[in-house]
Amino acid sequence: MAKPTAAKQTYVPPLLDLFRQYGYDGVSLSKISQATGLGKASLYHHFPGGKDDMVTTVLDALDRWLQETALEALESEGDALARLTRMGDRIGAAYSHGHRPCMLASLMLGSARDDFQPQVEGMVRRWMGAIAAVLTQAGMPASLAQERSEEALVAIQGALIVARSLNDAAVFERTMQRLPQQLCR
Repeated sequence: MAKPTAAKQTYVPPLLDLFRQYGYDGVSLSKISQATGLGKASLYHHFPGGKDDMVTTVLDALDRWLQETALEALESEGDALARLTRMGDRIGAAYSHGHRPCMLASLMLGSARDDFQPQVEGMVRRWMGAIAAVLTQAGMPASLAQERSEEALVAIQGALIVARSLNDAAVFERTMQRLPQQLCR
């Protein structure tokens, strides 16, 4: 995966916020221009493929972030509980402890789902695989470790949705605090 140019990197945070908040269909060029400070011509200069190019750039950045934070925590030293707790802490911080929606979920709900599904699926599968590996290394049977890794992502994503629905980030926080122990039981 090619790293975006320095100029494109500058626009990843505001684009991430836009797509995470509004999804693919809810983000207009007007919103993008306002968030990035770029006019239409400049947007197409940096992102010749338009909105699809912007989403791909953001997904590439999220993929790197997943590797550098969550997966790195899972591959670090320590017992399963410690590694899963580190992952949870990092994920919690990334989602502003339940205040930010998930961009992956936002993309999977819109018209662009089919366009970005393979890239999103790859990230989700790597994340689940890393969780399952930690649990397997701790002595859990592989089939159970795989089930637990799926449950982990369901819990994280579900907690984000419920926390935002209730406007209560504590729902997410409680889930993230309980999750490592639940996975290791």
